[in-house]
Amino acid sequence: MKKIILSILAGFFLLSAISLDVSAAKKSSKLSKEAIGEMSESIDKLTQKIYGRALLSPQDNETLIGIKIKLDNQMLVSPSTELAPLYFKAGNIYRLRDMKPEAIECYQTVLENFSDTALAPKARTALEAMGVTVEMPKTADDAEESDEGI
Repeated sequence: MKKIILSILAGFFLLSAISLDVSAAKKSSKLSKEAIGEMSESIDKLTQKIYGRALLSPQDNETLIGIKIKLDNQMLVSPSTELAPLYFKAGNIYRLRDMKPEAIECYQTVLENFSDTALAPKARTALEAMGVTVEMPKTADDAEESDEGI
């Protein structure tokens, strides 16, 4: 009986420790301005290579994948309008490399999460050029207009 109670208590403490680690990780996972700047520079370098018709190396591919993972992780923790240009530029790189599903995902992230930025119409145009049917998310202004019509 003592072993069972000790096992339950140990499990409880283990779960508490894991919970604390997860909440601490969420707080510390906010990207710094330096990290966002570095990602922006990396995306710009990759864009220059593509427009210059240079091939991307395996390291370049790893850089792009790493940036996309960091962006997606940051979106889960705390979306920030600073991420919109990075998603848009990543979408451009994927589109230029004929990686349509990845490009669509990046552009849709801009539309769904940053619809009030200047990049949302550009993302919509890029999606439409790729043959994707797009519906712009409703903004607060649209909601007010529909309320007035009632």
